[in-house]
This record gives sequence, structure tokens and C-alpha cells, in this order.
Amino acid sequence: MPEPARRPFSYAILRVVPRVERGECFNAGVVLFCRQLGFLGLKVGLDERRLTALAPDASAEEIRGHLDALVRVAAGDPEGEAIAALPASERFGWLVAPSSTIIQPSAVHTGLSDDPQATLDALFAELVEPVPAP
Repeated sequence: MPEPARRPFSYAILRVVPRVERGECFNAGVVLFCRQLGFLGLKVGLDERRLTALAPDASAEEIRGHLDALVRVAAGDPEGEAIAALPASERFGWLVAPSSTIIQPSAVHTGLSDDPQATLDALFAELVEPVPAP
């Protein structure tokens, strides 16, 4: 049986920058888009230990709200408002556009995948999941 065809995808890491003026950040999500398979997914997780280390006065609840809003946009959820109603390619472009807010995307990277959801999960595990405390 032939292997499933691998398709190109693009992804970016979403970073929390609790004090924009300091430029310190940590990874809090991954957004992945595979046009040929019609997939746009975003997975987030907030490491409160890292947040507290960088900005003890930052509100984890507020930042989690921002991350959840981005998940709604990626999913095309009507609660994501006008941006969420755009086609997937435009939503991806909006999600990875440079910004100077508390949530900032990395540069866009590319790869090949036959299962974008599994690739998203693997990237999230590798790049975002918190490192266990010593």
C-alpha cells in the first residue's frame, strides 16, 4: 500500500511577551495551515510558571483570554467575530502577522505532512509544552 502523500504546510509559534518593552518571551502556541488538505489549527497552552518568572504582576487569566480568542479565530468560530468569518488562508495570515501586542507570532516556517493535526500536536509538544519543574 503506498504511503499517504505528504503536503506542504506553514506554521508559526505564538509567543507571550508579557512586557513588550523588555522583549522577553516564551512559547504559548502553534498555528498550522495546510492549504491542500484544508486544515487550519491552533493549539495553545499557558505556562504560568514562566509567566510569573517574567512578569509576576501579569494576569494569567487575561493572557489566557487572548490566546483563547486566537483559537476561536483559527477555528472559524462565530464568537471570533469578523476575522473568524474570513477564509482559512486569510485567518492564517492574520494570526501570523507581526504585532507588538502581548501575543506575538514567530516567523513562518514550512514543512511536509500527511496528517496536519498530528503534526500540530507534535510541534506543540516539542515547542510549547512546559518543561517539568526541577
